[in-house]
Amino acid sequence: IASIMSRVRDLKNKYKNEDNVTDEFNYTKISADTTDNSGTVNQIMMTNNPEDWLSFLLRLEKKGIPQMDTALLNRLIGRYSQAVTALPAEKHSQDESYARILVRFAELKVFQDPEEARDQFHLARLNCKKFAFVHVAFAQFELSQGNRKKCKQLLQKAVDCCAVPLEMLETALKNFHSQKKQLLSDEEK
Repeated sequence: IASIMSRVRDLKNKYKNEDNVTDEFNYTKISADTTDNSGTVNQIMMTNNPEDWLSFLLRLEKKGIPQMDTALLNRLIGRYSQAVTALPAEKHSQDESYARILVRFAELKVFQDPEEARDQFHLARLNCKKFAFVHVAFAQFELSQGNRKKCKQLLQKAVDCCAVPLEMLETALKNFHSQKKQLLSDEEK
């Protein structure tokens, strides 16, 4: 636990340091970037609530396929990073929209750097333990990386910490034991 907490502190410090160093650059970049509705981002930052951030980010994702469009992927990762930085975990850890932002950020990071994605999944799991989808997303990542043992451990720990809904975890475990590549089908999600 101490090791994980140390890693989380390192990640938080990394993002804070990166933000402090690049705040002026990011502000200039965001202000000049009219394709992302920078006025909308400024409004969201004023209220700074997870639902508004998630809604904006999902609309941005509909502009293309991040896996196929590197520019969109980079823009999305930048915006998700901005949202994660702007929303303090202490205040929003019980908010489903916040948890969805953390998970989607990790899922997008997979395309750039799987190790950073793993760190983001860890962060999501530490901050939003009560949501089953957070655990399932991390377990799905580990399964896709070929880490079946880690996948099973994550699902079992989710059951042990009473993440909800339990039915989602039971379905994911059943699919895992059935050797399926997807822990949850689109219908099950």
